[in-house]
Amino acid sequence: MSIEEYGGGQGPRPEVLVVTTNDLPGHRVQEVLGEVFGLTVRSRHLGSQIGAGLKSMVGGELRGLTKTLVETRNEAMGRLVEQARARGANAVLAFRFDVTAAADVGTEVCAYGTAVVVARE
Repeated sequence: MSIEEYGGGQGPRPEVLVVTTNDLPGHRVQEVLGEVFGLTVRSRHLGSQIGAGLKSMVGGELRGLTKTLVETRNEAMGRLVEQARARGANAVLAFRFDVTAAADVGTEVCAYGTAVVVARE
């Protein structure tokens, strides 16, 4: 798999800028619109669980599960951006991910942050 399959985040000049910081240098927050989040829950199929179990006995990266988690995080982030855009935001500050096991049937990924309207200073 290529490096693009293991990464995420935004491309250049996004409509809604998402940052992990609490402020955005060179910008002034004009309006705080509130918390936004994107949520998804993914289950693993039986084949990947068996493959992961076998791989765990010999060690090494579980590439299939890694790829699935990257896709899941990107989906959650995409939903967060959609919600922020729908509220009129052009940025999301204090962006974070929360990942938990969902009742032993899958993985829950929540992307969250604070939707804001910013302007260049």
